[in-house]
Formats: sequence, structure tokens, C-alpha cells
Amino acid sequence: MSDKAIFLDRDDTLIEDPGYISHPDQVRLLDGVAQALVELKGLDYKLIVVSNQSGVAQGIVTEKVLDEIHNRLKQLLAEKGAYLDQIYYCPYHPDGAVAKYRKESDWRKPNPGMLLAAADEMDIDLGQSWLIGNSSRVIEAGLRAGCKTILVNHPSRYKRPKPGDPSPDYKAVNMKEVANIIKKYHRSPREPGNKTQSVSRPQSNSVLQTDEQTEQSQPIQPQTVPEEESTGGERTERLLSDILRQLKRMERAEMFSEFSIMRLMAGIVQIVVLFCLVIIVWLLMDPNRQASSVFIALGFAVLLQLMSLTFYIMQRPK
Repeated sequence: MSDKAIFLDRDDTLIEDPGYISHPDQVRLLDGVAQALVELKGLDYKLIVVSNQSGVAQGIVTEKVLDEIHNRLKQLLAEKGAYLDQIYYCPYHPDGAVAKYRKESDWRKPNPGMLLAAADEMDIDLGQSWLIGNSSRVIEAGLRAGCKTILVNHPSRYKRPKPGDPSPDYKAVNMKEVANIIKKYHRSPREPGNKTQSVSRPQSNSVLQTDEQTEQSQPIQPQTVPEEESTGGERTERLLSDILRQLKRMERAEMFSEFSIMRLMAGIVQIVVLFCLVIIVWLLMDPNRQASSVFIALGFAVLLQLMSLTFYIMQRPK
């Protein structure tokens, strides 16, 4: 009986993506990733990373250093009790700076070559498997291989879908929600044989820790997959994200509305009012005071106070 697998994109799905990672010290696990992988492993899935690594073709990182980066990833996961079964990567790019890697490849997503090679080499049923990633290229590769797909779109790094982008089966904001979606999928009644199909295998290029080749075949056409309803967790995350954005807009609006000429003038008039009150007190204490002087100063204070209130009322938001 064939195994089932969860294929995982690497950057911005499992680890932070600062650009091209070129040193093991740059590897940083995203929050909740290790725990999510432990939960998914508990559902009897093999965990396989499938990652485009065109930095090799661009000369930014060598395959030797890339192995060290992946060993660092495995180490960080192992420290939290999570383990990967295999890591596949594609070092090729048609516009690469390094001649050895300057070519198109069936392994480069959105092509499904890495998934198909893993299915052959690790006896995986793609129809019972999932592909998790943060871009349309990743989702297309999963659909073409016959997997169920989940698009991870973090609120802080939200990517608006473009016309023509493939529709994933599900959407999530992080790996914790991915694990919840897959666990809920297993609890839900399903029709037997749903989404299972046979697929041909294009020629493989390279794989971490193996040199075996797969059979060459014709490219696979993408299949149409309906987008499922968002989960409750997703709706909650979106609502909280919308509220946060609205609060930030209100805060910015308040910040830029703090200063105005009207408020400045009101403040100046208020100071003059206080000065008039000081004069009134001084006149009242003067034994030679004249009543008319007191009343004049008091009248000025009242008038100026009314002006100050008027300025504030004019400044109130409508």
C-alpha cells in the first residue's frame, strides 16, 4: 500500500524568507511550524520539502552550503521533536549565472517534477497527499501532480491573488491553521476516491541524498479544483487583521490631525486670558483701584475665553 505525504515549500512556509538564504545561521523557523509538523506526522504523513533554489543557478549559494542550510533546518526542527523524511530542491534556472545550472527543469515549480520523483522513489500516493506553500507557482505544481493544496498567506505578508492564479483547495494564515485544516479534513466524511488520479512522470533532474532518475513523459495539464469555504479560524484571523488595519488608519489620522492653526490660536488666547485674570487680581489688591479698570480687565478675559472656546468648536471633527 502506498504512503501519503505532505509536501512543503521551504521559504516563508517553514522558515523566514529574508531573500536568498546563503548561510545556515540565517535559518529561522516560523512560529508554530515544529508543532504543526509533529501533529501532521501523527496523521501518518511523510513530510517532504520541495523547494526551488535558483540561488544556486545565480551563484549566490553552492549546493554544499545548501546542504548545510538544510541540515540546520533539520536540527532546529529536531530540537522541537519534529522531523522531515526528505528534502528535494531544484537548483536550475533558465537565466542562471552559473552555466552548469542554466536551464529549464521539470523540477522547477510550477512543474511537478519534484513531487512525481518523490512519488516514484518513496512509493507515495499523490491523490492522498497535500502540497503546502505560499505562492501560485507552488499551488500549480500541486494541482498538476494531483495533490490537494493549501495556500499559506500570512496577514503580515499578504499577497493579493492575480487574475489567472490557480485556486487552492484551502487557504491558511500559518502552519498551525494548515494542521487544523488537514485534521478537520480527516474528521469530515468524504466520497471514496475523491481527487485521486493517475499521472505520468516527467524526467527528474536531481534530489538531495539520491541520484536515481525517473521516466520521461509528456507535461501534465493542470486540473481544475474547486476552492473550499474558508475555515472558521481563517475568518477570525481575517477579521482581526481588518480591525488592526482600521485601528492603525485611525491612529495615523489622529496623529496628523493633532496640530492646526485654530488650536494654536486657541492656546495663545488662553494664555492671554490667564494674563488678564492676573491683572484683575492685581487690581483687586490695589487700594487705589478703580472699579472701571477691574470691569475692563474682566470683560477682556470673558471675551478672550469665548474666542478660545469658539476656536475649539470650529476645530471639532464633523
